[in-house]
Amino acid sequence: MSAPKFNEERLMQVLLAPQISEKATYIAEKHEQVIFIVASDATKLEVKAAVELLFKVEVESVQVANVKGKAKRYGRAMGRRSDMRKAYVCLKPGQEINFAEGGVA
Repeated sequence: MSAPKFNEERLMQVLLAPQISEKATYIAEKHEQVIFIVASDATKLEVKAAVELLFKVEVESVQVANVKGKAKRYGRAMGRRSDMRKAYVCLKPGQEINFAEGGVA
């Protein structure tokens, strides 16, 4: 079975931002995973192809989670933050993405 071909323009829009938090750095150190906020309609295969294209690393697996937006108050009115989709990208052994230096390590 051959790997599917993706539109490069679409892959540039799949990854929205890296998730940089205390939990994300713990997961990165312990499980060699990187967390990205991705487009809400992105598939696992698209996320894998986008990370490999942008960061020139090899991806072992991808897990995705849909995170519901929090209910927040804006003055008297109740509002909601947008829902988002996170991708937990597991890199192959020896691979690393360093965001502090702006790219591949």
